Amino acid sequence: MKHAMANVGGADQNSHPKPTPMSIQPSSSLQLVSKIPKILPHERVFPIQIGSELFKLSGASISSDAPSYFSQFFQNQVKQAEENGEDISTAIRTLYIDRDPMTFRDISLHLQGYHVQPRDATHFVRLFADAQFYSLPKLISQLYEESIFTSIGHREFQIPRELLTDPGNSPNFFSLGFAIFFSTPDDLFPGLDREGLLRPPSIVPPSVPNRSADTFAELLHLLRGYPVSIRNEEHRASLLRDCRYFNFKGLEQRLIPHSISFNQARQREEIVLRIRDILKSGITVATEPTPTDHLAGWVNYARPFVDDRSYELVLEIGEECTRLQFGPGSVRAEFFREVRTRVAKLFEVIATKLNLPPTTQPLGLLMAKGGASSQPPTPGNTPLSEDLVRVILDPEASIMLDGRPWAPDEEYQYAYSGAGLSVSGGGNMSAPSSAGGLGGGQDSPMSSSTPLPLGRKRRRVDSHGFGASGSTGVSGFDEWIVRSGQWRLRIQGAKNGKAAVECVLVAVKLDAMSSEQSRNAQRPFLGG
Repeated sequence: MKHAMANVGGADQNSHPKPTPMSIQPSSSLQLVSKIPKILPHERVFPIQIGSELFKLSGASISSDAPSYFSQFFQNQVKQAEENGEDISTAIRTLYIDRDPMTFRDISLHLQGYHVQPRDATHFVRLFADAQFYSLPKLISQLYEESIFTSIGHREFQIPRELLTDPGNSPNFFSLGFAIFFSTPDDLFPGLDREGLLRPPSIVPPSVPNRSADTFAELLHLLRGYPVSIRNEEHRASLLRDCRYFNFKGLEQRLIPHSISFNQARQREEIVLRIRDILKSGITVATEPTPTDHLAGWVNYARPFVDDRSYELVLEIGEECTRLQFGPGSVRAEFFREVRTRVAKLFEVIATKLNLPPTTQPLGLLMAKGGASSQPPTPGNTPLSEDLVRVILDPEASIMLDGRPWAPDEEYQYAYSGAGLSVSGGGNMSAPSSAGGLGGGQDSPMSSSTPLPLGRKRRRVDSHGFGASGSTGVSGFDEWIVRSGQWRLRIQGAKNGKAAVECVLVAVKLDAMSSEQSRNAQRPFLGG
């Protein structure tokens, strides 16, 4: 039975001959050895004492990553022995270096042809420091390509370098803050004089203890191209906060609140963004001339580092920073707090895109001693607008006033014009009545020939916050406070403006209040 099995095995081996490791090892070894420069005699052994441990490396191993500290040391000894006629075997002295032998074990494996993989941050920095100290060019180049080991929030992370060199996210916190670990292989210990250096400087593994490890793990997941579900606005805020901390600009643009959709009615793609998230590099102006206005156009936007094309911009402004003022034949918007500065800077960028001449008052340039330019930036400092920005209440806009849908009377007609909002016909602009119809009609205090009123008087309100006539129309008051609003930015010709063109806000969706009572009615209790 044993004999039969042996024959079966022998027949199988003869019918399918396979090369053994011994048959290919000598050939490949000779090829590898032939590629190693003969800086030192390949067959000789050279002693190196690292700390308390003695290592004996062949000339081939030392020459495999040279020129180095080791090759230069032993080259000098071999040269002196040859000049003095001494036996090289007895003339070679032991090289003693007071470093960690555990780290040098991995370096000796590298010199013997093995790939050394850093295990953690401490192992990486020790290999990195000793590779530079010993001037091992191949090992330095290998470590330069390795992942970066760092600690975020007391948790170890291994970050592939390609994630940190993406054009949209570089330079970043790591490339700027830990430059020594991102230095080129030719820049050994940047700023450090190698002459007379007894030992490399102590390098602490990079760490960022004051950031969240869980948040950083999600950012790495996003950098690798995987989606992360945004649980709520607090979660988004924490991701954005650390994006800005680590200076991941491209990733930040992907995370900011936005909405991209195709508007079938307008036959174009739109992007909704908050004004605080607008960057000047993403702004463009798309001209759309009409028979009556050859300067007409719309402001478009593309998120830097993310979008490959522009979308029509729908700008969202909230935080009750907008007040609409109604005048004869026009509506104007006034902005407050930091929103006023943001709108002014946005208009200045748009003016630059339109190649308009600069204003006489430097926008946002605060002078040391008063003067006109010491005032905060306002839209009036730009050539596109007065301090109060012209507004168009688009007939397709969705408007909630005092918590109720608001719409104009059927007899009113809206039209775009240089004056912003033009009105024709009679009746009253009012909110739908409780029965679902439109208020106004015979109760309107204005005749069909009465123009849109301008008074600054305070209107009387009933217990529901509406006008005494039961309507919430422009004819009853002259101001709205916009809690939140979405606007398109239209470029149009101007007859009496600072420049030939102006930028007006076209309402898309508004949530407005007409009185303090209306605001108080919508105020929530802290207890829910």
